[in-house]
Amino acid sequence: MLGLAACGSPAGGSKSAQMSPAAQAQAAAANPNLDPGTSMNGVGAPAFRLTNQFGQPVSLSAFRGKVVILAFTDSECTTICPLTTASMVAAKDLLGQAGDQVQLLGIDANPQATKVSDVRAYSQSHGMVNQWDFLTGSLAQLKATWKAYHIYVQIEQGQIDHTPALYVIDTHGRERKLYLTTMAYTTIGQSAQLLAQEASGLLPSHPKLASQESLASIGEVSPADATTVPAVTGPGTTSAGTSGGTIALGPGHARMVVFFASWLDETSDLAAELTGLNSYVQAAAGGKLPGLVALDEAVTEPSPNPVRSFLAGLHTPLSYPVGLDTTGRIADGYGVQDQPWFELVSATGKVLWSHDGWLPVPALEAAARSKS
Repeated sequence: MLGLAACGSPAGGSKSAQMSPAAQAQAAAANPNLDPGTSMNGVGAPAFRLTNQFGQPVSLSAFRGKVVILAFTDSECTTICPLTTASMVAAKDLLGQAGDQVQLLGIDANPQATKVSDVRAYSQSHGMVNQWDFLTGSLAQLKATWKAYHIYVQIEQGQIDHTPALYVIDTHGRERKLYLTTMAYTTIGQSAQLLAQEASGLLPSHPKLASQESLASIGEVSPADATTVPAVTGPGTTSAGTSGGTIALGPGHARMVVFFASWLDETSDLAAELTGLNSYVQAAAGGKLPGLVALDEAVTEPSPNPVRSFLAGLHTPLSYPVGLDTTGRIADGYGVQDQPWFELVSATGKVLWSHDGWLPVPALEAAARSKS
């Protein structure tokens, strides 16, 4: 059985211009957060005919002559699927004009959200509407496709568990490589590079990638590490409300940190949740609870603009600072496994409490009081 995924400081990785392909492969193999891929020996990719986000029928055979990157994606996923789709788009971008010879496909892996509107909503939230075909069908059709590609899908305690598989299919419709996305935000760019390299090798022109980075493990930023992040808005920044501001993180102050992304608006009332946290800030000031900091997981956003536009459109300003985790190093260092994700961090940089998902403010206050 393939692996499963549950759906609900110093600079990053160095450039790899001087690394040989053999050294890159060795670095990827030694990176615990990166799947270097498994050869599929050119077996024929199982055929399917499903429906995309526009309600149009789509078959795999329609893309003969193109390299296909095929992902199995939960249409309501807030955990690993956004990492998968971000790496797919980045891979195509790395190929430049040759990216036109690569087709991105997704197949819905959520047995409870199989409508065309479900795959369209996911595509819209992640800026993917015109970037790929996200396919769905009847539950019987989807189950048959999952089985053909050895995709395990199961509902466990209200969450969708599924194989986070990415298949690279050559221009003749043969499976060439299988990759499994890992729950590591820092590896989105590295995964994209592996996908782009594989696609390049299957295209007649063997295009060069626009850029390359090291595939070695990227250092994380833990709560015990002092660092700064770009500020989007809010008090407590060095230039609140401007693009040049920063937010300091690390030891010295206890904090309640919430990680989120603008695409959560698909599965929750994000505006209400974020503005509702103003009540926590008010209680924290009066009850001497740890202050609140929010971090947008920018590495999974379709561009730098969505979160800024979303926050600018709020009717009620936020009374806490919002910053950008542009590389995923903070999310990985804090052990983030989902969006949203709350963590209570002590003044010494120790994680005292964490929570997956939104919480009523009274419950958040109670956790802060009991764990501080």
